[in-house]
Amino acid sequence: MSLKQHIERDLKTAMLAGDKSLATILRGLKSAILYEEVAKGKRETGLSDPEITSVLIKEVKKLQESADLYRQGKNNEKADLEIAEKNLVAKYLPEPLSDEELLQLVVSAEIELGPVTPQNMGQVISWVKSQSGGKADGQRIAGIVKSRSGNP
Repeated sequence: MSLKQHIERDLKTAMLAGDKSLATILRGLKSAILYEEVAKGKRETGLSDPEITSVLIKEVKKLQESADLYRQGKNNEKADLEIAEKNLVAKYLPEPLSDEELLQLVVSAEIELGPVTPQNMGQVISWVKSQSGGKADGQRIAGIVKSRSGNP
């Protein structure tokens, strides 16, 4: 079952169970996926699971940023709601890579692209990100790549 089908199935289940808040969150995810399909001209064929994962990662980041802003504004109740929504969306993301697995990808990138230097750091990060299949955060990748370049 594809990730999109999984979300649609969970939406249907939430609607049948009368869980309005979960249904609203899942409708928002479905809308974000549809928006990306239209933007990429893939309305008929749909997005691949890695592309959907990318959309979900963006949604998780937006929710975290909203929660942080609410906390800065001393509105902890709304921040908690955003975090709860973020955690629900994150359940659809693949299990993140361990530090060891991520380091292995960086080493593979070095074999493929050459040793990490300040000049090719962006290229290495991009390569690792594409190979991770959405299972690694860009900041984690950048941290490991930066430490390998000799510029901590």
